Amino acid sequence: MKRNIRSYCSRWAERIPALLLGLALFVGPAGCAPARGKEPDTLRLGVAVYRQDDTFIASVTQELERLVRDAEAAQGRKINISVVDGANNQTTQMEQVDRFLSRGYDILLVNIVDRTAAAVLIDKAEAAGVPVIFFNRQPVAEDIDYRDQVYYVGARAEESGALQGQLVLDVWLDERLALDQNGDGVLQYVMLEGEPGHQDSLLRTEWSVKTLTDAGVEVEKLASDAANWNRGQAAAKMSQWLREFGDSIEVVFSNNDDMALGAIDAIQAAGGPSPLVVGVDGTAPALEAVASGELYGTVLNNGKGMAQAMLDLALALAAGEDPGRTVDLQDGHYVWLPYQKIDYTNLEQFLPQGGR
Repeated sequence: MKRNIRSYCSRWAERIPALLLGLALFVGPAGCAPARGKEPDTLRLGVAVYRQDDTFIASVTQELERLVRDAEAAQGRKINISVVDGANNQTTQMEQVDRFLSRGYDILLVNIVDRTAAAVLIDKAEAAGVPVIFFNRQPVAEDIDYRDQVYYVGARAEESGALQGQLVLDVWLDERLALDQNGDGVLQYVMLEGEPGHQDSLLRTEWSVKTLTDAGVEVEKLASDAANWNRGQAAAKMSQWLREFGDSIEVVFSNNDDMALGAIDAIQAAGGPSPLVVGVDGTAPALEAVASGELYGTVLNNGKGMAQAMLDLALALAAGEDPGRTVDLQDGHYVWLPYQKIDYTNLEQFLPQGGR
């Protein structure tokens, strides 16, 4: 059964005499729901992220907060947004969600720590009649597809992997002699992966290489390991690989930009030849690294579009409207945003106004 975000005490109202019903309507909704101290014209959004120090996630929440301020001014209503950091701990995040629900938040926006834990979270929200919008970290499809008022906003991970592979393929086709440093006709690479078993990490890893092999490029994996989306961990892994493989590393694939920048930190510290490094996300620090020539390219994960889609979806749900009329909702639950590849040839259009 679909639930409205707010209850206006309809069951109670049906049981009172007509005169009292008229009085209740005169008093308005504030007379029905003062128990949790919530102003009736205030929309409360609870945002739970897996880790606030993730550069991309931080950029999404900052954009969402900016859009909320603009929406408040445009709509003339109060919108409270609270962002909490799960510190990469699912138990911590679940406790934060419990607090949101106990305090009467209207809509949950969740960047879940462990995608396999989504069912428990959804059950809690469903019992409270609160919609859930997951973003960037996609739960298991079965937990979304058969529930009411459960949505996902993000991008298809395999697309980012394919575009990352295309960045490297472009160089292989155009400047093969420069990329194939040992001249053996084989592309030697290392792979910095996100979390072990994480869907985005698995798909980005698979499709980045698959794009090359499908194009007939012979590749050799020298090493791969998880650095958990973290710049410092990636730098440590890359330092180890540089000691082990040295100049044999021709390409560094990284599942996200923070790890790509960590690899660059290690390469610069080692002071040797620089392999080609590619990332995913299109964060501001990564764009600066592309501009300086340290990072060859990245794949834009549209954080601004993600934030806008989440807010549009939340406002539609709050108004009791069909969300499919507000956002491009596919299969009743999903808002998919396209990735875009970025290198020096198109960098300008992605830089903040004012250029490099």
